Amino acid sequence: MEDRGTTKIMKIRYYKKIDGWRWLGFILAMVSAFTLSGGNPNVQWMGWAVALISCSIWIYMGIKDKDTPRALMELMYLLLAVRGVWNWLS
Repeated sequence: MEDRGTTKIMKIRYYKKIDGWRWLGFILAMVSAFTLSGGNPNVQWMGWAVALISCSIWIYMGIKDKDTPRALMELMYLLLAVRGVWNWLS
C-alpha cells in the first residue's frame, strides 16, 4: 500500500496474460481433488502424485510473483501430498 497523505492506495496485481502454467496448475489441482474425493483407495496414489505436480507449479508461481504466503501454503500441501504417496506405497 502506498501512503499519500491520509489516503491509502492499494496496488492490485493485474496479469495482462495468464500463462499456460497457471492453467495447467489449476487443471491438475482439479484433477487431483476429483481423484482424491472419489473414494477409491486404489487410485488415491494417483491423486496425490498429481497434487505433487500441481503444488510444484503453484510454488514456482508464488515465488515468481513474490507471493510468499501462497508459496508457503502450497509447500505445506506439497508436503502432505508427499506424505500421502509415501503412506500409500508403504
